[in-house]
Amino acid sequence: MEQILVILFLVLFVGRALGRSVLQRLNIRHLRRYGQEIPPVFQGIIDESTQQKMVNYTIDNARLATKANLTDDICELAVLFLLLPILVEVLAGWQLHFIAQALIFFGLLAVIGGIISLPFDLYHTFGLEKKYGFSTITWRLWLMDLIKSIIISAILMGMLLSALFAFMHYLPQTWWLWTWLFFTLFEIFLLWIYPVVIAPLFNKYEPIQDQELKEQIGSLLAKVGLKAEGIYQVDEGKRSRHTNAYFTGIGKTKRIVLFDTLLASHTPAEILSVLAHEIGHWKKKHIWKQLLFMIAASLVVLFGVYNMINAPVLYHAFNLPAASLYAGLFLVSLYLSCLGFFLGPLGAMMMRRNERESDRVAVELTGTSEHMISALKRLAKDNLANLHPHPLYACFYYSHPPLLERIDALRLMAKKKEP
Repeated sequence: MEQILVILFLVLFVGRALGRSVLQRLNIRHLRRYGQEIPPVFQGIIDESTQQKMVNYTIDNARLATKANLTDDICELAVLFLLLPILVEVLAGWQLHFIAQALIFFGLLAVIGGIISLPFDLYHTFGLEKKYGFSTITWRLWLMDLIKSIIISAILMGMLLSALFAFMHYLPQTWWLWTWLFFTLFEIFLLWIYPVVIAPLFNKYEPIQDQELKEQIGSLLAKVGLKAEGIYQVDEGKRSRHTNAYFTGIGKTKRIVLFDTLLASHTPAEILSVLAHEIGHWKKKHIWKQLLFMIAASLVVLFGVYNMINAPVLYHAFNLPAASLYAGLFLVSLYLSCLGFFLGPLGAMMMRRNERESDRVAVELTGTSEHMISALKRLAKDNLANLHPHPLYACFYYSHPPLLERIDALRLMAKKKEP
């Protein structure tokens, strides 16, 4: 049975590694074949030099992702088969409390993961993003962001893991249920405080400054019963020239956030169409639906983890003592991580469905799809988006429908609204 578990992990691990590699190669090959073609809807919007820049940006990002994935895979195997048995033995020899052992264990793994990813993050920010004119961040701001992220992550993960291991230690038969309840409350709490506590630590959020645009926004929001106080602009331009907008928060902290770069580069009609799309997420309750799905899924996962880490065969398969439940939790997380790659298309499909629903709401609110289409074209150009993704790659990784498909759908929506 031990050999079967090891073989199963290796099959999943190799399958994930090959799957990611094949998808990247398919996407690049597809782009090299069709990437020089400027789609008819983008004629006059982008020229040949911009199209080539889009192709090069996508390829460079893909190459960086491939190298990062390969490095992660090698380090993961090294940790699993070389470092893990030694680390567990050393921690057991320190005679610390179980919770302290577990926190040190996952803390060390987090440090290792951070060190491994750091060079790729640095190159992406100060190499690749600067090469294509996106990155505006200074070294000082980047360092401050890193320090803040480490502190916040340490606090939040420390709280979550401390509760988890306390339940495991003091309630060994029902810890999975108590962990699920705590995780649910913790997740709702994070969704509530993020817009008003965490996000402002990194950026300045303020109500829309353009009074004329604010009045237009107010009229749009009145159609769905929202107030303009919930619309903010954020100074993301101090880090990047990328443009975006998003919906965040729940209850009284819910808000729609527009990048200052988006406000500077788009027309008022385009901004309203983007805003209408974000309103669609609120109207369709997408955040709540995703939260409820995650809560239900986490209950199933935690019950499965409970049964798996109580099986001695799991520890024997990787030469670990059965008493190190935190190591068992790490082992199960590796299996779930590999399995998650193959389940990824289901999650991506649900998110793309949400985006289509929000697009329909945007068309209903604004009465036209032309401004949304215009905004998407500008977003594609400004962000050097890939206009020719391979369908299988998009199936795995795209949380939004591919641009050309999305524009076609918007045009069809507009035709259906015509008398």
